[in-house]
Amino acid sequence: MAQIDNIKQSRLDKLESIKKSGLNPFPSKSRKNHCINQILDDFSKLSKSKKKVILAGRIMSIRGHGEVTFLDVRDGTGKIQAFLSKDKVKEKKYNFFLENFDIGDIIELDGILFQTKRGEKTIEVSKFNILTKSLLPMPEKWHGLQDYEDRYRKRYLDLLLNEELREIFIKKSKFWQVTRDFMNKNGFFEVDTPTLEVTTGGAEANPFKTHHDDFDINLYLRISVGELWQKRLIAAGFEKTFEIGKIYRNEGSSADHLQEFTNMEFYWAYADYEDGMGLVKKLFREIASKVFGTTKFKSKNFEFDLSKEWKKISYREEILSQTKIDVLKASEEEIKAKLKELNVKYEGENISRLIDSLWKYCRKNIAGPVFLIDHPKTVSPLAKEKIDNPGITERFQVIIAGTELGNGYSELNNPIDQRERFEEQQKLLKAGDKEAMMPDWDFIEMLEHGMPPTCGFGFGERLFSILIDKPMRETTLFPLIKPETLTN
Repeated sequence: MAQIDNIKQSRLDKLESIKKSGLNPFPSKSRKNHCINQILDDFSKLSKSKKKVILAGRIMSIRGHGEVTFLDVRDGTGKIQAFLSKDKVKEKKYNFFLENFDIGDIIELDGILFQTKRGEKTIEVSKFNILTKSLLPMPEKWHGLQDYEDRYRKRYLDLLLNEELREIFIKKSKFWQVTRDFMNKNGFFEVDTPTLEVTTGGAEANPFKTHHDDFDINLYLRISVGELWQKRLIAAGFEKTFEIGKIYRNEGSSADHLQEFTNMEFYWAYADYEDGMGLVKKLFREIASKVFGTTKFKSKNFEFDLSKEWKKISYREEILSQTKIDVLKASEEEIKAKLKELNVKYEGENISRLIDSLWKYCRKNIAGPVFLIDHPKTVSPLAKEKIDNPGITERFQVIIAGTELGNGYSELNNPIDQRERFEEQQKLLKAGDKEAMMPDWDFIEMLEHGMPPTCGFGFGERLFSILIDKPMRETTLFPLIKPETLTN
């Protein structure tokens, strides 16, 4: 800390020196007329014209060679070399720069463009100005931030130093844009639904709780992207809706678990889960092609190709094949014994939680892409039951690289059946199952007015992390982390 304090004091002294020279070390605006990527793209034309360009960016390195100095300057679009010489900026200003400017400062440079003997695209500086004086040093260039908590806590430095990391988020932005464009061109209407709910619906998860002082009621941060709200819109006559938005789950922390993340959900009237599978397959292939330029991936020690056939596998048969347990017939004790034999930790004592734990063990062995179908009714409280096979639902999940990457249904629109399932979920809640679904009795009333046959599907940024083969926390700009003051 003493070394950092000394550096900070040195920079504070330089700050005062800059002020005394008549310069404002924190001006409101820059005169820049080109971004660095524009300069690099049009370099030949701009350098031949000998026209002055003005750029702005952060000093990333300073290399002094007597009467000349080379800088690397970066803005949000790219990096360029700058050349300062005593001849061009005059000796007094040149020395002023060396004495008062540091790596990390944000500066403005005027000059003309040329290429060095080594072919380096460079701006020859005729004038410089300070835009922001940095008071703390950046991490050492070649090692950067090593501690993962420091990397997340000081993400701005991590992004500044790590070009590969910046590219991840450029791709992620495109990932959601391609998704939005796909839904729009297929006739879906984008909507916004509440993130604060009186009762959480549409998923099974432990919610975050809060309180509304004026109404004096407890509220929850949503755990789905407005599933029960979008279904209300379907009942209102909107036949195709979708939403891309944040959801929140009060879960544990790990490299692949987040408390806040982005999902997309769509609802499609007069369609069933078979229609949904067809649309989802096209969507995933389009994301792969337009964002990553390929349909072939390696992730989590799996290899898969989204352009190949997507097989349909049965929930019941896959578990039976891998564990010899028939989830439609086995007792709770039999499933518990199998989980113990497989050394699988599980939470909850009810049959649906036990079955789900068994499935998660099996899921890890599937490369995909496959559609998992024929889920038992007990683990699918919002999916329509198959007419020819009671106890089994019209539900599908996308499985890739041993991971669930999307969940869809032929949505349950029978209010009598839905009420019975909500009542069953309420019993689980009262028995202590924090992830059981909260009943929404107003939703039942909507179903009693009538909702058309509908297919719903949702997926989230976990798909992006699988395709880019990085942990979810690494593909999140600012993942939740315990404040440093609470860790000391």
